[in-house]
Amino acid sequence: MHATTIGVDLAKRVFEVAVADRNWRVIARHRFTRPQFERFLRTQAAVHVVMEACGTAHFWGRFAREQGHQVSLLPAQYVRPYVRRNKTDRTDADALLEAVRTGRIHPVTVKTVVQQELLALPRIRDQWMATRTARINALRGFLQEQGVSIVRGASAALAAIPALLEDADTPLPARLRHALALLYDDVRATEHRIATVERELARIAAEDLLIQRLMRIPGVGLLTATALVATVGNIHAFARARRFASWLGLTPSERSSGARRRLGAISKQGDVYLRCLLTHGARAVLLAAHRQAKTGRPLTRLQQWALTVRQRRGHNKTAVAVANKLARIIWAVWSKDVEFRAAPPLPEAA
Repeated sequence: MHATTIGVDLAKRVFEVAVADRNWRVIARHRFTRPQFERFLRTQAAVHVVMEACGTAHFWGRFAREQGHQVSLLPAQYVRPYVRRNKTDRTDADALLEAVRTGRIHPVTVKTVVQQELLALPRIRDQWMATRTARINALRGFLQEQGVSIVRGASAALAAIPALLEDADTPLPARLRHALALLYDDVRATEHRIATVERELARIAAEDLLIQRLMRIPGVGLLTATALVATVGNIHAFARARRFASWLGLTPSERSSGARRRLGAISKQGDVYLRCLLTHGARAVLLAAHRQAKTGRPLTRLQQWALTVRQRRGHNKTAVAVANKLARIIWAVWSKDVEFRAAPPLPEAA
């Protein structure tokens, strides 16, 4: 019988391939090196290629599509239950065939080169931001060990450090003073690299109408909008707004049985980075609503709702609820191709 589906266990150098026919019976197995696997995809008649959605899967997915194959990338956590007995490359390839055979696992969309590029830039920025924070904390700690205290806040501390290092009266040993100056220069160089990435992201956003539309939503800035476009890709893969919020891990986890339904905290499934950005954006929405309420300025309906929830549930739970609301707004704006318009607040009950 002719091959219809192949399960591929990806790796750096060795690729395990299980070839199945239309009855899902494995009719051939191969163990390829990278050049052999490329040659196999080029010479193989068009089939359904199934792989786990891992680091290199999007590259191989694009390559397989260029050769005329249909590609499905399955989330690794959903494939794992289909692995029988010991975990080996062979059982992993078989598990992919079993998982795709059910037809109930939604595949991951194969990302384009542009999407992966756009997704890499914020992640690189995050790495440098973590490095910047670590260096500033190190500067603060070394100075405190010598009895020198600096002001709070990263920007204020960096502004004060040069004067401290240049002041001869500052009680610092000469060797330590020189080393701290080098560490300070490293922080400034890191900030320059961060600014370069941010300018590149701003240029990308200026050319992308979707990113601009998403940035008009409260709590959604440059980093969130670019990360959404790069990670999600096809918003129409989510039939409803709740499915999108659930994919982000912002809906309640459930432990139900029989007639008893138990809802817990948010599931925290999906992309941690996106969920973090949306939660920070929700905190910004809450802060803006609180400040507008204090000054007596009119609130939007979203802000009115957020402040009402905070009175009942507290600040942190409200931040998560607002993040959930933002995810649903993002889905509506993106999937329906409309602009966000802030609704006026509802009239207070008499």
